[in-house]
Amino acid sequence: MNDKKLIERIRDHPEGFGLNGTYYPTAMFLTGIDVGRSGGMLRGFTEWLVVRRGECNNLYWHQLVLLDLFPDMRLQGWKDPDHLTPDQHRQAVEHLFSLILEFLDARSNPRQLGRMYTQYEAMYAHIQG
Repeated sequence: MNDKKLIERIRDHPEGFGLNGTYYPTAMFLTGIDVGRSGGMLRGFTEWLVVRRGECNNLYWHQLVLLDLFPDMRLQGWKDPDHLTPDQHRQAVEHLFSLILEFLDARSNPRQLGRMYTQYEAMYAHIQG
């Protein structure tokens, strides 16, 4: 099964994968799948999110997804289940799947992927010195 079909299946039937609709367990589950696929499924996802945001940072994709949806969110304690309301969890999980599917489409286009990495490198060129 390709990555996109797998993500769609998990999105459409989360309970079949032991997920309860909350953000952190869903993000960790997807991280586990990525590790199980030798880091290939989400390789470049963090960089893609950074370029999309247009802002250098040292955040991991779990946090970038939340900031994309909730720009004013304080990330301190973001793993705490009480940090998000049930509605925010639902929104965050939906947004996560939407972003991953959008990324997988971008990743499948070598030119688009190359441009993204070029933009990412340009954003950090002044830091790497």
